[in-house]
Parts: sequence; structure tokens; C-alpha cells
Amino acid sequence: MRLDELLRHGDLVVVGVVETLGAATIVVGALWAALRCVVEGLRHRSAAVFTPVRLSLGRFLTLGLEFQLAADILRTAVSPTFAQLGQLAAIATIRTALNVVLRREISQERRQLGAGAEADGRAHPGPR
Repeated sequence: MRLDELLRHGDLVVVGVVETLGAATIVVGALWAALRCVVEGLRHRSAAVFTPVRLSLGRFLTLGLEFQLAADILRTAVSPTFAQLGQLAAIATIRTALNVVLRREISQERRQLGAGAEADGRAHPGPR
């Protein structure tokens, strides 16, 4: 087997592993969030208990998308064509936009949680 064939085959294996890690991260996060929603929904009858679950799911989604983007970059790393580079640019743009939106939502939710904790007196647990 020639070196370039070996590199392509090795690249395909690495890309497959990284894509699988990304998909597994998203699936695990979704299952965990679904389980937490059921448990928290049975324990508490308030919609506010779901905000931490949404934040965690957002973090899982962000990490999974990062793995997927890494796999796309690896896929085009070995002798890319202009078509592959164009596809990578489009995919990277879309996934980066999704990550920006997810991170913005996570930050907003954290601020809301912090404001709610301050209003309840939980932000400063020490003596008053």
C-alpha cells in the first residue's frame, strides 16, 4: 500500500471516530436532558427547574457540533478539492453560527439564573 493510500485510509478512520464522538456527545446529552426533564418535572411543578437542563443540553450540543466541525476539517485535510473547500466553508459557517447562537442562549440563561438567585437571596449564601 502506498503512503498516500495509507494516509487517506487513516484519515477516513480518524474522521469516522471524530464524527462518532460528536454524534455520541449529542445523543448522550439529549438522553440525559430528557431524563432530567422527566425527573425534575415529577419533583417540581415549576418551569424554572428546566432552565439548568436546557443549559446542560446546550453545552452538549455545542461540544457535539465542535466534534462534527473537527471531522469536516479533517476530511478536507488530505488533498482537498475546491468543491470540498467550498463545502467545508459552508458547513463551518453554519455550525459556527449555531454555536454562536447556542453560546448566546447559554449566557443569557446563566444571567437569568443569577438574577433569579439574587432575587431569592441565594446568590450570597454567607451571613448578612
